[in-house]
Amino acid sequence: MLRIHYADYEALRTHGEETYPNECCGVLLGKNIADEGNDAEAVNHVQQIVRAGNTRTDSAHNRYNIAPQELVKIQRQARGLGLDIVGFYHSHPDHPAQWSKTDFAEAHWLGCSYVITSVEQGKAALTNSFLLSGTTEEDKTFEDEPIQIDIAPNVAEAAAQTQKGQA
Repeated sequence: MLRIHYADYEALRTHGEETYPNECCGVLLGKNIADEGNDAEAVNHVQQIVRAGNTRTDSAHNRYNIAPQELVKIQRQARGLGLDIVGFYHSHPDHPAQWSKTDFAEAHWLGCSYVITSVEQGKAALTNSFLLSGTTEEDKTFEDEPIQIDIAPNVAEAAAQTQKGQA
């Protein structure tokens, strides 16, 4: 399961809108924690997202690449905060929020979440997450991964007040 705060979830979706018609990309920092109710299932708990530059110049509208130097910098930043890289995100402009053959071929971080947001005509639509499972490059697979969005109390209160005002 991927667990993410509402503000971070919305920020990665907004990133996709801002870079449309090109793909955006970024890194999810947090901790991989065991699910209290199920020892076999772990949770990638996102505590911070980091935007990255898409260095693809040949086909940025349907491919992304994070420069190795930038990824190392982000990894060092994470360690300094006591966090790990728990996943990556990118957008699919005018394409479904489903991994492609290229996404799969270029995914190498086993145990990480890969979040894809479909951006339709410049507006974020569906967001899905896929867990890269396996023990080696040869047996890796993408598994559909549920997303749990945590809403901070003040956000939940504001939403409740808005709903009361509309009633």
